[in-house]
Amino acid sequence: MITSSQNPRIQQMRALLAQHKARQSSRQFIVEGVRLMEEAWLSSQRPAALYFSAALSERGLKIVDSYRELQVEVEELTPSLMESLSQTEASQGILGVFPLRPLPLPEKPDFLLVIDNLRDPGNLGTMLRCAAAAGVQGVLLTPGTTEAFAPKVLRAGMGAHFRLPIHNHTWPEIQTLARRSSPPLRLLLSEVNDGESCWKLDLTRPLILVIGSEAEGATAEARAAADSLIHIPMPGQSESLNAAVAAGVLLFEVVRQRQQ
Repeated sequence: MITSSQNPRIQQMRALLAQHKARQSSRQFIVEGVRLMEEAWLSSQRPAALYFSAALSERGLKIVDSYRELQVEVEELTPSLMESLSQTEASQGILGVFPLRPLPLPEKPDFLLVIDNLRDPGNLGTMLRCAAAAGVQGVLLTPGTTEAFAPKVLRAGMGAHFRLPIHNHTWPEIQTLARRSSPPLRLLLSEVNDGESCWKLDLTRPLILVIGSEAEGATAEARAAADSLIHIPMPGQSESLNAAVAAGVLLFEVVRQRQQ
């Protein structure tokens, strides 16, 4: 059992939880909580190490036992030490250190999402969750977008990170991907009032949907790259939708059209 906060593993986990630089340099990230660890198990994701405390529920202990059978390294922490590491109000008693290896993009995608310059971690996680539910084949994050594997994004994503290819791409890389795909992918940029209505635009053809930030909208690079603009008709008096809500509406309009 690990009891000291000065233990090197504890120090490493503190860095992984708090620092983008530590996650990038080590190519690791931390998953906390029973639900997310269950999602990891169901997605056949194997942690480099697993930590638990006596506060862990019977449901959580089943996850520990399952990974033990795969010979994953498992260590017990004192409840107070686990609590000190937790990023939530009350620790559930389980943490996993996972390799940061994004799933590969498909060779011939026809449904991708670009998230452009989005800063809010909760919104990003919600968008990833929507994308996974809608069957998006990959998510591309442009420079300026918040980090996908930060703890708050992981919690909001509810397991989407284990099922969805998530990659950082520049706009030249995105344009090259769109052009070289067969058939080419249309870049559709979501705008509040400009472009065609999402109810009228043909979304059955291969596409990349681009969602910008709520505060600033899409970047100039996104606007220059877009083939078309798309909007959600809003008969009410609101100026705009939350970015994650708008993404959800547009993603599932693609699903609706393609299932008809």
